[in-house]
Amino acid sequence: MSLAEFALIDRIRARTAEREDVLLGIGDDAALLQPRPNEHLVVTADTLNGGVHFPDDTASFDIGWKTLAVNLSDLAAMGARPAWCTLAMSLPDASPDWIESFADGFFALADEHAIALVGGDTTRGPLSLSVTAMGQVARGQALRRDRAQVGDDIWVSGTLGDAAGALQLWQRGELNVATATLLADYEALRLRLLRPIPRVTLGLRLRAFAHAAVDISDGLLADLGHIAARSGVGAEVDADALPLSAALRGVLGRDAARDCALRGGDDYELCFTAAADQRDALHALAESLRLPLTRIGRIVDGQGVQCEGERGPGGYQHFAD
Repeated sequence: MSLAEFALIDRIRARTAEREDVLLGIGDDAALLQPRPNEHLVVTADTLNGGVHFPDDTASFDIGWKTLAVNLSDLAAMGARPAWCTLAMSLPDASPDWIESFADGFFALADEHAIALVGGDTTRGPLSLSVTAMGQVARGQALRRDRAQVGDDIWVSGTLGDAAGALQLWQRGELNVATATLLADYEALRLRLLRPIPRVTLGLRLRAFAHAAVDISDGLLADLGHIAARSGVGAEVDADALPLSAALRGVLGRDAARDCALRGGDDYELCFTAAADQRDALHALAESLRLPLTRIGRIVDGQGVQCEGERGPGGYQHFAD
């Protein structure tokens, strides 16, 4: 069974709610939005393709969640408060059950972060989901990649490498990403791959402490390298300081887990730099958010990212060969 385009749009629109900052939402040629005064508009866009950014058999709920999560992570890295988004969908078959489950995942995260879906597009074709997300940040408060300073500490949130570890297990045929497993460590890694947690609240709080920030989508070494390049500095990472989950260490072992943390992607944690005199404040922030923040290195004169005993920067290649 397939849905006509307008019926599909109606199903999505039925999940949205009226808001004062959305003057005209889904149903017209474009949306009319009301930004807050004295704030900059922050805009990001990401596309997820079936078989490239997630396995083809991924549950539609998880696809809906991740489609929005990767964009919210970009807003978090900028210290922006989510406001609005659009969704463009290319679908091989618009079955009602798939759409409803996708919407359940998408709006579970959208409602949590008060971001309104205000428009988009639908077409028939290979599975591809594109979101443009918009946030707002007070003038002069946006976190950027080009503000790291020599002497800064380098920090990361959460644990690293879990998504890459799940990917390795899936590639080896040891993990079915489409269904839950009773093996606790494997399930923890599976959920980290399919339902990343965008660190929106952390990003908002970091505006008071951080000099530069980036979200870890392509691997720590690669993404920290963006900060170093944009800021004209070098970065030194202590591989032994990397926060590794017990699940990742237990399944892959310490060395493989560390490699996932350095070069794996899809973590969507935040990497940021801050002055050394902010350490106590950041430890207090971590406690208040109940989110680990770990100091893993420092910003130095020079260029590039150095990690003793490691090969050098590498990036995430998603699910492609």
